[in-house]
Amino acid sequence: MTKIAILGANGRLGRVVAKTFIDAGYDVRAVTRSGKVPAELKGATAVAGDGLDREALIRATEGVDIIFNGLNPIYTEWVKCLPMAENVMAACRANGALHLAPGNVYNFGSPIPAVITEDSPFRPTTEKGRIRVAMEDLFRREADAGRVRTILLRAGDFFGGTGSGSWFDLVVAAKMNKGIYTAPGPVDLVHEWAYLPDLAKAFVGLAQNLDKLGSYEALNFPGHAVTDREIKASAETALGRPLKMTAMAWWVLRAGSPFVAMWREIVSMSYLRFEPHQLSSARLEGIIGAIPHTPLDQAVAEALEDIGIATVNGVAKAA
Repeated sequence: MTKIAILGANGRLGRVVAKTFIDAGYDVRAVTRSGKVPAELKGATAVAGDGLDREALIRATEGVDIIFNGLNPIYTEWVKCLPMAENVMAACRANGALHLAPGNVYNFGSPIPAVITEDSPFRPTTEKGRIRVAMEDLFRREADAGRVRTILLRAGDFFGGTGSGSWFDLVVAAKMNKGIYTAPGPVDLVHEWAYLPDLAKAFVGLAQNLDKLGSYEALNFPGHAVTDREIKASAETALGRPLKMTAMAWWVLRAGSPFVAMWREIVSMSYLRFEPHQLSSARLEGIIGAIPHTPLDQAVAEALEDIGIATVNGVAKAA
């Protein structure tokens, strides 16, 4: 049985990916700083390991075949990203493990391409974009040197899953119980979203088709390239009632950004809410078969249930 360690198994992405690999029959080791995992990861072996502690990370991943890198510091602590990435590379080298990693669209900068392909050049215009490029450069160097094989899957903004901290739960759905949909940007602007259960299944598909992949791969995951108007319509269907459309108060964040670190970091990436973009892939389907894609109405309904908002066809789960 293939053994996979999920780093950051308590995070929004990590817990969905861990659950999906458990369901696919893998021997899953859930690595968290506390050594504890949520009840939904029954079947995983819980292990303590800190992404900033290299030796602890090497011990936590001993004997695994694959390391899934779900480590992601909070927005104000991205200075930790590269040290964490270097420690993950060390753990992969020490254990001879393949590195499976998520990517994002920060690498492409502003103006961001309307359609991002696997050949789109990196032109970072923010510090977070430059950090992501540096991380991916590290992964490629390790692969080119024959030390660590990396398979990276690039995705848009997350929704779905029981974690917290995404645009979907913090902004879009934050006031839905009061009948309000909050649009983070222009309501008819196309934005790339990734429904996490679909993305997790794509990661499993990659792990099951390693013979079709090289020593370094950076693939795109085409998720839901949709507008806020489309998401609102799906939310209204799920809730069985109309929602009032309101706009996120960007002026408040911009005015307060010199004084509030988190607001400053969010504002620095605000172009992503005002420039249309979507991901396309020329290769993913040829590797894993049909790309997992839950219809938008169903995905939005399930995502609302996951964060504790009752829908007409379900009973809300604990947030």
